[in-house]
Amino acid sequence: MRKVAIATDSNSGITQAKAREMGISVLPMPFYIDEALYFEDITLTQEQFYEKLQSDCAITTSQPAPGDVTDLWDKLLEENDEVVYIPMSSGLSNSCETAIMLAEDYAGKVFVVNNQRISVTQKQSVLDAIELARRGKSGAEIKDILEAMKLDSSIYITVDTLKYLKQGGRVTPAAAAIGTILNIKPVLQIQGEKLDSFAKARGFKQAKKIMLDAVERDMEERFRDQTVHLHAAYTCSGEEAQAWKQEIEARFPGYVIDMDRLSLSVACHIGPGSLAVTCTKALSE
Repeated sequence: MRKVAIATDSNSGITQAKAREMGISVLPMPFYIDEALYFEDITLTQEQFYEKLQSDCAITTSQPAPGDVTDLWDKLLEENDEVVYIPMSSGLSNSCETAIMLAEDYAGKVFVVNNQRISVTQKQSVLDAIELARRGKSGAEIKDILEAMKLDSSIYITVDTLKYLKQGGRVTPAAAAIGTILNIKPVLQIQGEKLDSFAKARGFKQAKKIMLDAVERDMEERFRDQTVHLHAAYTCSGEEAQAWKQEIEARFPGYVIDMDRLSLSVACHIGPGSLAVTCTKALSE
């Protein structure tokens, strides 16, 4: 049986410490903050990021340098026969296309998964890849299975402030001003390639209900009679996140609700104080 290494990037929300526990590799994503270069979870902590974000520092995301990507693959291939690399969605970054081009020089030893996931759903793809490798699947088989499941997941997000959506051009200044006065909380969805508008709510209470209703519809319609994973995700405080997790548990009793911070690449666009819930189809037995 061929030995398959699993790798991803830090858009998955998997920390370096957690990666070591899981037996995988995580490539840190680069961020430019006031033109200085930082690497997620290496030279930039979650706390530092939010402090700089709220201080109105100029923050831009970037993609890993090609040399950093190939250095990681070369290292993994010293002890493995194949590498399965799961980057963030190709619809949200060019890093996936870059990795696909780089993999052409590896003679079928590196398989780049373009399954349009990010953050906690990308993390679930990594967990699925680990399980598939444990079952004896080859790198090519893991890639095919994960890409066939690429739309079998949704993230629903509501934001605390319209400030960062306005900065990113997703909300006009006029709409942001009116929305702030009326306490409008947009509900966003990531399914596949894009971060899209899903609904508008008056306040957090209604926004959370809209998100939970959407997950229930997914379970009853898209994933009827199938096993799913539910995750809570957040950019708010730990106490608020725990309360949100308890709301999800109350709505969907019997489910184990994993909880993670949303990745910094998502947080750049939505800001602190956000809540999210995800529903992802589980691997077939």
